[in-house]
Amino acid sequence: MTNNLLNFCVLASYNLRQNGSFGSDMMITASFHRAERINGLEISEIVQISEQAAALKSLGHDVVSLSTGEPDFPTPVHIVEAAHKAALSGKTRYTATIGLWDLRSAIAANAGASDAEVIVSTGAKQVLANAMLATLNPGDEVIIPAPFWTSYADIVTMAGGRPVIVACGMEDGFKLTPAKLEAAITRRTRWLMLNSPSNPTGAVYTPTELRTLGEVLTRHVNVWVLSDEIYEHLNYVPFVRFADVLPELRDRTLSVNGVSKAYSMTGWRIGWGIGPAKLISALATVQGQITSGACSIAQAAATVALTGDQSLLCERRTELRARRDRVVAALRAMPGLECPLPEGAFYVFPRITGAMAQLGHADDATFCRWLLEDHGVALVPGRAFGVPGHLRLSFAYSDAELTKGLSRMANALKGLR
Repeated sequence: MTNNLLNFCVLASYNLRQNGSFGSDMMITASFHRAERINGLEISEIVQISEQAAALKSLGHDVVSLSTGEPDFPTPVHIVEAAHKAALSGKTRYTATIGLWDLRSAIAANAGASDAEVIVSTGAKQVLANAMLATLNPGDEVIIPAPFWTSYADIVTMAGGRPVIVACGMEDGFKLTPAKLEAAITRRTRWLMLNSPSNPTGAVYTPTELRTLGEVLTRHVNVWVLSDEIYEHLNYVPFVRFADVLPELRDRTLSVNGVSKAYSMTGWRIGWGIGPAKLISALATVQGQITSGACSIAQAAATVALTGDQSLLCERRTELRARRDRVVAALRAMPGLECPLPEGAFYVFPRITGAMAQLGHADDATFCRWLLEDHGVALVPGRAFGVPGHLRLSFAYSDAELTKGLSRMANALKGLR
């Protein structure tokens, strides 16, 4: 039966039941009720730009995309082989909602935690969503320093909370200060979200900076901390975990991490949360009604990633540092741009207001659209991260792609002061 014929039969049956006749002149259309909780939410601007770049490529346009946060390195062979072995040995069944014991044990050992303080999820993003759904009531507030990863605010909103965005610009090193944190806290504050190393800026909090934030948080026992450390192994200065610097706040800290960035396992979808057992239990309650346990084969691969040879982390960090230095030098040579040196992750977040003014662009979105449509370079405007007047460029791409993209940007900006 064709779709058209099937639709006709369903409609005719409906009219017959409602009206006693087929009612050929009566058309029934189903209404769609969109939940209020997702009003104002859209697919992230990062994804939209990536899809636009892909669409232009499919039409034959020569486009260089430097917009996504996905390392170009392949998943290490020994990790892929571990997944293959797991599948062949029958490890293809449901796992416990909180994850395989072997993986949770490896995560716990690495973090100095207990197994009961670990949950494995389908990517780090699910840990964030689980946490907000498990802890927020309507109107509860979550402090989010900007720039921030695009999904943070939307996840809070979808869970019924209210994102409290605190601007932390270049003059702050893109980091939250104790004074700004103190000013943002109210009786409705439930969480502070921190991301170090940062997406999109690459900023890394020092132990001293974390301790000064901890002094504020010590006075506000109603505020929990979600520390997103997904770029832990992609750092070019010393990195410290929030919970290690402030062990006195461990009982209200959720550390989020995963294998996607450091081990080039974005598509394997394995992330985890480490926190107090009572919080992990609440996260498991939410996860049990959404996905249950993460993919068994991917969990087996992630276990080997964490317990196997770690030398690749240093090798890849060295390669990314070289790319970072090349990209920053090239951007600093372009007129109208100001480019800080990122301390971690694989992004640069230059200020572009000078170039925008000279070229007559009203905002960073039109500037990035101009670069894409007229010069074939896909980048993400700073407004997507809560700080307009910047753009994000990912250097998690091959040298050839970076060279081509930077050359096009330089050509687009030549002649500016």
